[in-house]
Amino acid sequence: MADDPFENMLAQMDRAEEYADVDHGIFERLKHPERTLKVTLPVELDSGDVEVFEGYRCQFDSARGPFKGGVRFHPTVSQREVEALAGWMTWKTALVDLPYGGAKGGVICEPKDLTQNDLESLTRRYTEGIRRMIGPETDVPAPDMNTNPQTMAWMMDTYSMYEGHSVPQVVTGKPLEIGGTPGRVEATGRGVSIVTERLFEYLDRDLSDATVAIQGFGNVGSNAARLLDESGARIVATSDVSGAAYDPDGLDVGALAAHVSAGGLIEEYVAGDLRASPDDRRAADGGTRWDDPDAIGNDELLTLDVDVLIPAAVEGVITADNVDDLRASAIVEAANGPTTVAADEVLTERDVQVVPDILANAGGVIVSYLEWVQNAQEFSWPLETVNAELERRIGTAFDQTIDQYDENGLPDLRTAAYTLALERTASAHEYRGLFP
Repeated sequence: MADDPFENMLAQMDRAEEYADVDHGIFERLKHPERTLKVTLPVELDSGDVEVFEGYRCQFDSARGPFKGGVRFHPTVSQREVEALAGWMTWKTALVDLPYGGAKGGVICEPKDLTQNDLESLTRRYTEGIRRMIGPETDVPAPDMNTNPQTMAWMMDTYSMYEGHSVPQVVTGKPLEIGGTPGRVEATGRGVSIVTERLFEYLDRDLSDATVAIQGFGNVGSNAARLLDESGARIVATSDVSGAAYDPDGLDVGALAAHVSAGGLIEEYVAGDLRASPDDRRAADGGTRWDDPDAIGNDELLTLDVDVLIPAAVEGVITADNVDDLRASAIVEAANGPTTVAADEVLTERDVQVVPDILANAGGVIVSYLEWVQNAQEFSWPLETVNAELERRIGTAFDQTIDQYDENGLPDLRTAAYTLALERTASAHEYRGLFP
């Protein structure tokens, strides 16, 4: 099951069915994506070679509104993964009460092996391939793994060229200069930070000086680390593809983020090539924190004895094989689908609170919605308005999930979140009926 994210998503739905007030016939409909497109993408690379890539776009459910979901560039992209991610987006947008359905896209590639020109050509070719599926009222892509505001700019430009005029609202996560919104880049990490703080309030525990391990130090993990560090938590470990850094006294998040944003790897950071001296860092922090971090393995990071574990990398990392070794007292899922159902059952038995992905990482789609609304109005909002609306919406969803969990005696927060999302989506289907 860990190898098939779609089966994992279906199993999560099945766990919630007995608690959700959903007609079984509609529930069965909710298990199937509306459509999935596979596209073949021949691209002439800077090297002069022509390489043929494969891409996908899955539109899972549109009962609540236009499809919404990211586009990822990664070697492991598959049709099943894209369909699972589109399903999770459906439940996520319903849980945080956005007028969207769920979608997801992806291209099988290794971005590190492609030049900037190669990436632009691939993005434009992919956009042309899915162009008939997307649109501001139909399906609105956004950034995901290994894609960014520049990718969205290329997608918007390609779509706009075919339309004959600029259509900024066809994608979200764009640069500010062409209709992006302040706060979008850090939105997912900010949402993770907010729900972590809310979880500690709910558990009546102090986040100040709580220990946090974050698997993955990309856009989501790094922003969550920075904001939680500012809240007083101690980020004791984080990782990337090269390895993990661990310091029980707390990592220097700012120095690590600067190193990574300059293109460095955590493995190099731990080796000490580009770090400030320990004396400089202690002086900057009043002499209280940050010895040199130790190098540990990515697998070891997951099993550290910490207050919060935040998986912020890929799906399927907490499984039946390693769940017995996990010692975190709470888990906040910044990645999509990081925990298998088999592992979930063990965590529930052990009373480890897990804030599910469809709640924890919803900050990105919330701010994408705010960007889409601003584009439709041709009016921009200041960062303070965006961040306040993000906190209000994700906070409301957190409170509703907690109420569902407490008042109905549900086994865990994931089941509570799924019952809300499934009921809202099913209700939309009931009102709309079947066509023809």
